[in-house]
Amino acid sequence: MSLRCRAKHLRPRPYLLRQRAAGIALTKSLANELGAQGIRVNTVCLGRVRSAQVERRWQCEAPELSWEDYSARQGQNIPLGRLGDAKDVANAIVFLVSSRASYVTGASLNVDGGRSATV
Repeated sequence: MSLRCRAKHLRPRPYLLRQRAAGIALTKSLANELGAQGIRVNTVCLGRVRSAQVERRWQCEAPELSWEDYSARQGQNIPLGRLGDAKDVANAIVFLVSSRASYVTGASLNVDGGRSATV
């Protein structure tokens, strides 16, 4: 693995947790403020989902592996045993904007295969 790949992808990133917490707090605040106007505000928190960013990481970390082998290896750390894909995220968003979620606001929906720690 090149030094560039290692430095870019493997360094600790505690700021990501702070950014997620800030986004969730903003979601709750806006939901409270805009609910009286019938505006629902929710957020979708993504886990490891196949994307150009994840594919670049694969090429840096393990270019000798096929995508299937790399994603299977990454899925070992996820309770559902796999990486997500765009359809998983789209389905969550479709639900949140549908009439079936008409009483859902201020919510943060984790689409991460069960990986995030929740209380």
